[in-house]
Amino acid sequence: MIKRSFYNFKSKILICLLVILVPVVNVMAQDSVHVNLNKAIEIALSESPTMRIADRSIEIKKVYKKEQIVSLFPDVSLAANYNRTLLKQTMSVDMGGQTVNMKMGRDNTYSVGANLSLPLVAPALWSSLKLSAMDIDLAVESARSSKIELTNQVKQAYYIYLLAKQSYAVLQKSYENLEASNKIVTNSFNQGLVSEFEKLRSDVALQNQRPAVTSAAKGVRLAAMRLKVLLGMNIDEPVIFDGQLSDYEQEVLNAQVPDEKDLQLAYNSALRQLDLGIQQMEQSKKIITSSSLPMLALAGALQYSGMGDDGKQFTNYPYSYVALSLQVPIVSWASTNFKLKQSKMNIENMRDQKLDAERNLRIGVQSYLNDMQQAIEDIAADRETMNQAQKAYDIAKKQYEVGMNTWLDLSSAELTLTSTQLTYCQSIYNYLTARANLDATLGRGE
Repeated sequence: MIKRSFYNFKSKILICLLVILVPVVNVMAQDSVHVNLNKAIEIALSESPTMRIADRSIEIKKVYKKEQIVSLFPDVSLAANYNRTLLKQTMSVDMGGQTVNMKMGRDNTYSVGANLSLPLVAPALWSSLKLSAMDIDLAVESARSSKIELTNQVKQAYYIYLLAKQSYAVLQKSYENLEASNKIVTNSFNQGLVSEFEKLRSDVALQNQRPAVTSAAKGVRLAAMRLKVLLGMNIDEPVIFDGQLSDYEQEVLNAQVPDEKDLQLAYNSALRQLDLGIQQMEQSKKIITSSSLPMLALAGALQYSGMGDDGKQFTNYPYSYVALSLQVPIVSWASTNFKLKQSKMNIENMRDQKLDAERNLRIGVQSYLNDMQQAIEDIAADRETMNQAQKAYDIAKKQYEVGMNTWLDLSSAELTLTSTQLTYCQSIYNYLTARANLDATLGRGE
């Protein structure tokens, strides 16, 4: 009687806990945010510090260009000066055979004026402005490269998460199959239909599968955390990443791998940055030449000065001028010739770097195309093999239930089914990652 009352009390506690926890679980489920691949890319591009740094770099280059443009406008400055004479200079003058000593200067001297300068002909400055414009183009291309790279990283991380999630589902299903088989073996053993050795083998196989399922579950959580970090989220934020690898099956089966000759590297960001680098070095070469050309500048000043002793009236003197200043370098041509030779060799080196980079990129493109083609061929075969393995497992399970085969046959069929399902998921993953890398190489991932 006491035991029954205890069970009734325990049941009431469980019911109360369920009443409390179910609404909490529902609220947590409602608060979770669903994110697909496109949304994940959008979040990453808006929240990534890398993109904010790239955008600021562009603004910095634009501001620097404006700073250089300002140097083409007139430069006006104001100047003021005041001198207090502590000890006047004494000058001796011979006047009619007598030496007369005279104090020179005034106790107070001041000057106020405005200075004007304006470059009229400045080849080096004009060339520098063009170089600043190229710096902006390079910063824009660098930001585009960061965007492509980040998009590719998000895709890779998302595909890894989908692979981990579907692998966990396969292993969980495999564990459930082993658990069902173990129940059959246990019932048969209790009825004396199978040996203790066969029951032990079934128990050991079930126990061995648990660490794999646990490890797969941890892999899903770790992949989700890495994806959240890449998106700029907190790892504890309730986010549900939608999608399955099997959702891409038809896309892979219907895919047509393009020929390498039809794929151009014109939009590859690395090559475009090298092109811009070569253009910058060509412009720098022009700056070296421009620095040896004559420069013409306009200068002017308006000053107002005065001097006087303490307690006496000041004497004022206005002063102004306008002048043209011409600067013609002469000896600098000797060093300019060597600088031009160095610049020419640096340009040739960068062109060779671009040629080498283009060749390596061609190899990478061909490798991605081969991976995509191999994945397309594998997934068709893997799908058929997986269906056959499923049929074989179903047959082996029914035969074991009626005693027509051994537990070893059933276990082998279940292992084959799990292996084919994992291989099927891996083939889809291989195609998706190869396509993402190809898009990034061709500059399509922006």
